[in-house]
Amino acid sequence: MSVWIKNAKMLGQKEGLIPAEIYVKDDKIKAIGQDLQIKDEDATVIDAKGGLVTPGLVDVHVHLREPGFTYKETIETGTQAAARGGFTTVCAMPNLNPVPDTADKFAAIQQLIKDTAIIKVKQYAPITENLRSDVLTDQKQLLAAGAFAFTNDGVGVQTAGTMYLAMQEAAKNNAALVAHTEDDSLLFGGVMHKGTRSDELDLPGILSVTESTQIARDVLLAEATGCHYHVCHVSTKESVRVIRDAKRAGIHVTAEVAPHHLILIDGSIPTDTAIYKMNPPLRGAEDRAALIEGLLDGTIDCIATDHAPHGEEEKQGGMVGAPFGIVGIETAFQLMYSNFVLGGVFTLKQLVDWMTVKPAALFGMESGTLDIGSQADIAIFDLENEYEIRSEDFLSKATNTPFTGWKVKGETLYTLVDGKVVYTK
Repeated sequence: MSVWIKNAKMLGQKEGLIPAEIYVKDDKIKAIGQDLQIKDEDATVIDAKGGLVTPGLVDVHVHLREPGFTYKETIETGTQAAARGGFTTVCAMPNLNPVPDTADKFAAIQQLIKDTAIIKVKQYAPITENLRSDVLTDQKQLLAAGAFAFTNDGVGVQTAGTMYLAMQEAAKNNAALVAHTEDDSLLFGGVMHKGTRSDELDLPGILSVTESTQIARDVLLAEATGCHYHVCHVSTKESVRVIRDAKRAGIHVTAEVAPHHLILIDGSIPTDTAIYKMNPPLRGAEDRAALIEGLLDGTIDCIATDHAPHGEEEKQGGMVGAPFGIVGIETAFQLMYSNFVLGGVFTLKQLVDWMTVKPAALFGMESGTLDIGSQADIAIFDLENEYEIRSEDFLSKATNTPFTGWKVKGETLYTLVDGKVVYTK
């Protein structure tokens, strides 16, 4: 099987866009140039229509909800949605039912992925049994079963001793430990960021230190154990400061930020509506500025969506009692491009790197490159035409996003995995 992408543009060495053609055969990129002379009458020709061709996007933080919550999302629908967003590799969180905390349970999920995913899915295993316990999982067995890394995403590891022992084991196994940082003792029933807007809406607030104090604890534990410690969905200025200081100290800490925390603040919340309820919550303007600065100076390493689908009824009404989370995998590149690249805050190369090269490199993945010989995981985006984000266009089962109705550029035209077209507009 071979594919010939013509009439495309790609990022040149000095940032600008240059004309490009790409020839793919046997799952690999065989040639890149501006006027390829390929003798292959059987090649499928894709007219990129002047669109931007990039490595397939890589998302290290998604929720596919299967098994256990298939009314929210399935591996099939979640990967279809990811392909529509231009993603070719996603890393799925283990807050499922059953939690994949044994090799047998993990193998069952791996089979579901093999049977139904249309893109590449790397599955996380939990740090502790059933996520909320202090009993460590058997990391060696889970790694042998195919675990990508270890996380209790959705809940913070509450006991320092548990985290220390988990990091010790991860360091021995050369595995990354990925943390949702949240101190339950500091939650106080909060549903949104503690600030002026929470007071105006008369809603219980979530303190910034709920997140940042656990990061402060964990970076020192990472230093003591030599573990690769990765922080999920950073949201506060204090967290950015702690991570920056830890990196300067030589601690192996990396971090991600979600598009919604870069674009919105708590003041963006119009009323008490669950569509804006997410964890961590939308923070203040100073926090958003710190996140942007953290990306630009390398404190934060990559962008990840934290795609978190929920049933329609679950996200109707107010925040109290509703689940945390929004969907984002079909709109992430488009929102980031429209708000920050067109807004002059980030360059296009920076954005592409944060969504391809950087997340892949953090975890030693083969994904995220667009070179001769690399796997043919490719996305093509239309940077010119504006369109409206509409829930009826989503391929995800869920539509819980505050960005419905927003107008953006950067629509995905094609997504290819191993040279096979898995999405086309």
